[in-house]
Amino acid sequence: MPTAILTGQPVPGSSIESELRSLGFDVHLASGAADTETLLARAPGEERVAVVDARFVGHPHALRLGLTDPRFPLAAIPGAVTAQPAARQALTRAMARENSAGGGTAHGGAPARAKPSVGDVDSLADRITAALDADGADVHRPELGRLVAAVPADPQARNEARQAVAAVDDEVVRLKSAVKARDGFVTTFLISPYSRYIARWCARRGLTPNQVTTASLITALIAAGCAATGTRAGFVAAGVLLIASFVLDCTDGQLARYSLQYSTLGAWLDATFDRAKEYAYYAGLALGAARGDDVWALALGAMVLQTCRHVVDFSFNEANHDATANTSPTAALSDKLDSVGWTVWVRRMIVLPIGERWAMIAVLTALTTPRITFYALLIGCAFSATYTTAGRVLRSLTRRATRTDRAATALADLADSGPLAEAAARGLRGSARRLPAITAPAVALLGGAAVVATAALTDFGGPWPLVAALVYVLTSAVAVARPLKGALDWLVPPFFRAAEYLTVLVLAAKADVNGALPAAFGLVSAVAYHHYDTVYRIRGDAGAPPQWLVRTVGGHEGRTLVICALAVLLTASQFKLALTVLAVAVALVVLVESIRFWVAAHKVGAPAVHDEGEPA
Repeated sequence: MPTAILTGQPVPGSSIESELRSLGFDVHLASGAADTETLLARAPGEERVAVVDARFVGHPHALRLGLTDPRFPLAAIPGAVTAQPAARQALTRAMARENSAGGGTAHGGAPARAKPSVGDVDSLADRITAALDADGADVHRPELGRLVAAVPADPQARNEARQAVAAVDDEVVRLKSAVKARDGFVTTFLISPYSRYIARWCARRGLTPNQVTTASLITALIAAGCAATGTRAGFVAAGVLLIASFVLDCTDGQLARYSLQYSTLGAWLDATFDRAKEYAYYAGLALGAARGDDVWALALGAMVLQTCRHVVDFSFNEANHDATANTSPTAALSDKLDSVGWTVWVRRMIVLPIGERWAMIAVLTALTTPRITFYALLIGCAFSATYTTAGRVLRSLTRRATRTDRAATALADLADSGPLAEAAARGLRGSARRLPAITAPAVALLGGAAVVATAALTDFGGPWPLVAALVYVLTSAVAVARPLKGALDWLVPPFFRAAEYLTVLVLAAKADVNGALPAAFGLVSAVAYHHYDTVYRIRGDAGAPPQWLVRTVGGHEGRTLVICALAVLLTASQFKLALTVLAVAVALVVLVESIRFWVAAHKVGAPAVHDEGEPA
């Protein structure tokens, strides 16, 4: 149980002790700095500890935000400071220094008070926070907005603070803050107005975000099963259930924000299940259409396009995560457009975020056919992908940014180069430094386009796709032969993804045998999971997947070469079987390692994170 140490003279009628207990703290009273230091030393080292001024006046949710958020090792609000186990040493040092100084007045660096009527007071919690700041510690200060958090200096100030607390409904603010500040039109206006109340209902019954995330996955899988029936009633039910799944998908994040239940495992589940739900639904539509129409190529094309869209987002964000001089005229124009109300919503809708996309899929499933649904999805996603990618290319070309080693490492991890490309890249490293800056994305694009075009324009079973795949190995090596720090080097991972996925799609379609495209769908799903898993590890500061895993599954160039070789050496029926075996093998390897990693990270107390989901 976390420990809260109340310092200073207790105030008659104060509810601070009961509020701390309601937040799960074991409360101890300290008469001064020496007593506080003693109690701090006795607190269990594996638990959170907080130092709170007994004169604190504020909203319970202000205390919750300041003292219970699992994402931050150190956090503070006026009159309170907290540390998780990883930051206990820093808190102990600051406390010892304050005790040895013998108390005294606040000596600079105290947090700004929430209300102007509250003057500076001698608060031990604020002095500890100032000492942590002086040590260079990263102390998180949550945005309180209208919430009150204060240590009143006298009875009049206390009365004013209590009136300020009474004037703001704590629960209304808490519900409002449970909703993402930036989201799509459908989510903001059609889902969140009531899903937040579902989140509160779940919180009051002790449900966790992971349980709601799992319920959303199950609902989506049932929707996919309904779509697979191929009947009009099944399609209508599938559309309704897909919307219900999305409501639950919004609810899990809102529940996490409402109750501050963030975790590394939860972020991974939320992100992974989103992809699993959408792509399983594509498969359900393709199965449902199979009675009178074959749309597996469209389903696989939609998955390829959507995955490449995401990789563009991930690569661009990682490339600019900590870039210096990170400004451009294009970004300034974008910010200016965002200042005009109607343009904000138009720009958010045309990128077809998950809310708009799922609403479109659900409605079209219920009212039309799978083929029409996929056509609309492909057109919409292609337009949004062109719009967002063009904007990011313009930003990159007009930005005078210096990208860091961290960004280059992240892009190299996202590239997913296997042993063949790595070995060739080592030999090319010296000469690659003399090539123009545009070389990496240019050769990645040309090599990928060559292998896809060769597979599409030659007969199945001919030798040319294999030759093109060998060339692709070499171009892939050239692309990664030097650190990816160029202005457009973030395009290298999405070019690799498109090359590999489209090669599988084209060769399966050219095989022209029943079952080849579903097998290709399974293989791309397994590989895409591996690529998404890499993204989520990087986002969670957990590093890329282990090298043995990348080498075992071959890297993007190795898998492309193997698939092209299989198409040359095997008959169409044998090729279908080989794709199926390869899909199962890749899925088993990456799933087992991924689940092992994330469960282990959760058990050892990896830093809690919260992924706000797909960019709006």
